Amino acid sequence: MSFVTDHILKNPPVLLGLIAMIGLIVQRKPFAEVVKGSLTAAFGMVALTAGVNMLTGTIAPINTAVQTQLGVQVADGLSDVTFTAEYGGTVGLAMFFGLILHLLIARFTPVKTIFLTGHMLWWFPFVIVAGGVEGGMSGIPLLILGAVLSACYWSFMPWIMRKYVWDATGDDSFLIGHPTGILSMVSGFVAKRVGNKEKSTEDLKVPENLSFFREISITGALVMFLMNIVVGIIAPVLVPEGGNLVMFAVQAGLNFGAGLLIMLYGVRLLINQIIPAFQGIAEKVVPGAKPAFDVPILFNYRPNAVIIGFIVAMITSTILVIIVNTTNVFGILIVPLVITSFFECGGAAVIGEGQGGLRGAVIGTIAASFVMVLLVGVSAVLFSTTIQNWILIFGGNDLSLWGIIGRGLGSLFGGI
Repeated sequence: MSFVTDHILKNPPVLLGLIAMIGLIVQRKPFAEVVKGSLTAAFGMVALTAGVNMLTGTIAPINTAVQTQLGVQVADGLSDVTFTAEYGGTVGLAMFFGLILHLLIARFTPVKTIFLTGHMLWWFPFVIVAGGVEGGMSGIPLLILGAVLSACYWSFMPWIMRKYVWDATGDDSFLIGHPTGILSMVSGFVAKRVGNKEKSTEDLKVPENLSFFREISITGALVMFLMNIVVGIIAPVLVPEGGNLVMFAVQAGLNFGAGLLIMLYGVRLLINQIIPAFQGIAEKVVPGAKPAFDVPILFNYRPNAVIIGFIVAMITSTILVIIVNTTNVFGILIVPLVITSFFECGGAAVIGEGQGGLRGAVIGTIAASFVMVLLVGVSAVLFSTTIQNWILIFGGNDLSLWGIIGRGLGSLFGGI
């Protein structure tokens, strides 16, 4: 079981390659097609992951610089090391049993979701278990909490937001399995009521001399260049000693643009291979099931909305962060949520665009940004003894929301 957990479930390229292989075998495809489809799906996930890692690696120094400037202790890596060392086994078991329950829900209920965002199969039990620990739970009750809540998230959140996703993509063959859920639904809800579908982000009139702005990689690179310049002036620690701010920003912009290109190429490879293969599994094992993918899948459909959402979210959330820090609303320092602004709010902007065009994307993302700051502030306070540093960087989304739910249930049943 530990081999499956450590080397397959937590290894998205292998997991999706195996899913593609099984789907193609079930459909009795020729051996050559099975090999090609399986490896291409795995390659797509590797490319997508490499692109995301490049994007995250470009964004992370900005977070670190701002934290350092504010005097906030910087988190070590992607998780709180001491928490993982003590509770990593519980998280792994919660993931394993949660997946079994998730598949049972897909097989025997009308909620036909198969969650395929590999790293989120780990991070949701991680935050839920942390919430349970904060609430005073331990042992078997903690394991049950992590497994049941994780399974509920993997099953129900993609299913609840499915119509928003289908409206934005015009494609009902897949769902989104990513912590953008609550922010995207807020964006979609608001955009539907205040937006105007007749004016799309993708129809923006750009002068011929500025036509390069239509390329998401170029626009993203320019935005990241400017962001590094601004942050570097405010927090000089951003640039390594002896470095040059302008050249540092240029390199960051180039890495960000290249990361977007690699990520989108991976998305195309993955979609082209995994959906046809997945149909074989859905027909035989879970009839009618739909795969839930990582949020970058959305970016290829309305790329202008992604960049608009990122910019709007960064401006809105940074203003809110300054206000809540100045007024000490949460009692702790919040840092600008660069990663959540790009991935989760980028997805929320696409959903908002699908409901209300350009206006919907902008206003929907503004509304989502308010929720983002509220969620990260509340969850950071509640996770004060476990993963507070981690949630300050990666929270403000479904991870914060479900961590808060786990914390509440942990407090309610902690004495059991």
